[in-house]
Amino acid sequence: MKDFIIGKNMKRYLLFILSFSIVLLLLSACAAGGESTSPAETYTVNLTPAEFVELVDNPYFPLMPGTKWVYEGTSEDGVERIEIEVLAETREVMGITATVLHDIVHLDGELIEDTHDWYAQDKEGNVWYLGEDVSNYEDGAFKNKEGSWEAGVDGALPGILMYADPAAHLGETYRQEYYPGVAEDMAELLSVTESVTVPYGSYDNVVKTKDYTPLEPDLLENKFYAQGIGVVKEIDINTGEEVLLIDFKSFGE
Repeated sequence: MKDFIIGKNMKRYLLFILSFSIVLLLLSACAAGGESTSPAETYTVNLTPAEFVELVDNPYFPLMPGTKWVYEGTSEDGVERIEIEVLAETREVMGITATVLHDIVHLDGELIEDTHDWYAQDKEGNVWYLGEDVSNYEDGAFKNKEGSWEAGVDGALPGILMYADPAAHLGETYRQEYYPGVAEDMAELLSVTESVTVPYGSYDNVVKTKDYTPLEPDLLENKFYAQGIGVVKEIDINTGEEVLLIDFKSFGE
């Protein structure tokens, strides 16, 4: 009888050890999974000027000097017109020579934004977004520089605007820019086989992305990139409002 009791207690002891071990394993797993893996805390970029080329000629986001785009869209705020031009000038960001885009936005004919964006392409063909100098206007007068950021300044980091081979990144989510609290645009690559028609023309094998930002959770967009052109269409996923390419002038025209 004594031997039986000892065996019974031993079994209880072994069960306790086993249960305790399982709990420890679960806690360890939870701890590992509970470590912050959010893009905001783990995102790092290490770029060197030697990794970059002079021209941005990615087929889905070509930025040859002299190229111009004109877009129009209608929203509850009015008619928006966006004019973009690739300038001949460049800007050095993080030691990288960046191509400069001049972006002007009018709402019902009134200037609301005047921006210079900076992009550069690495040797693999990926296009990086390096920052923007934003001037916001209200009632025809300068208002502020809200939204401006520059990679390498005050903790801001560059992001990918377009991959060299979008098809190799289907389903991936990536940062397009990163300046905490100011510029945190992200995108998910959804498709590379879309067909799109806009006022300027019709395109096949179009890249489609879903664009969003943690700073404005309700703002969701789909963007469409055509080869040899760049962005041809944007759709507000919530409202269905569209911004469409109405005119385009390529380099040399």
